Amino acid sequence: MIQINNLVKTFNKNTAVNIPALTIAKAEIVGLVGNNGAGKTTTFRLMLDLLKADTGNVRINGVDVVKSEEWKLYTGSFLDSNFLIDFFTPDEYFTFISKVYGLNTDEVKERLAKFEKFMNGEILNQKKYIRHFSSGNRQKIGIIAAMMIYPKILILDEPFNFLDPSSQIEMKNLLQKFNSELGTTILLSSHNIQYVMDICNRIIILDLGHIIHDKTNLDNKAKYEIENYFERKM
Repeated sequence: MIQINNLVKTFNKNTAVNIPALTIAKAEIVGLVGNNGAGKTTTFRLMLDLLKADTGNVRINGVDVVKSEEWKLYTGSFLDSNFLIDFFTPDEYFTFISKVYGLNTDEVKERLAKFEKFMNGEILNQKKYIRHFSSGNRQKIGIIAAMMIYPKILILDEPFNFLDPSSQIEMKNLLQKFNSELGTTILLSSHNIQYVMDICNRIIILDLGHIIHDKTNLDNKAKYEIENYFERKM
């Protein structure tokens, strides 16, 4: 479903991403892990055509993301609060997203209901702008907007950041449910190694933009190698 070919991005002669080849299949849940500066966010930005690569390309369903807009119709993403329109209320923002993706009022109501536990009564009908919400609730708003379109591909950068423990657990449950029920291909990055190992069936370690390990994680089989790698990096 997703193919990366000879993808290179540098900033001031420093290599941020250098991935010769990477293929992600339909319905995989892939976790990108690495210390700060590993290249996780830059990789996502290149995949979403938010940055221009120095060389190489990213293809979704065989089409270069730079040369087509079609992939945007079935790709949900949230990297940071810059994705939000912060002078909207959450209700207005979800309505805006629904119009972009052609969802009617009943569909929006039905889909938002699936996030009721995640919202915890703190998101809808609050009559305040997104910019006035806490970091955790802004994170929730962005993630919900990315997921309410029922994407075929979902890309989330540090989705557990700013969330309280209960919300982190619900976030994990939502991702697993979308993958199992909708067949959503999920790519996420996180510093929370335990959640990555719980959720992902494949884990990729990045270091200075390079793929160091690419491991299948059925039944947490990658746990020892992942933990051992980061212990050596200390």
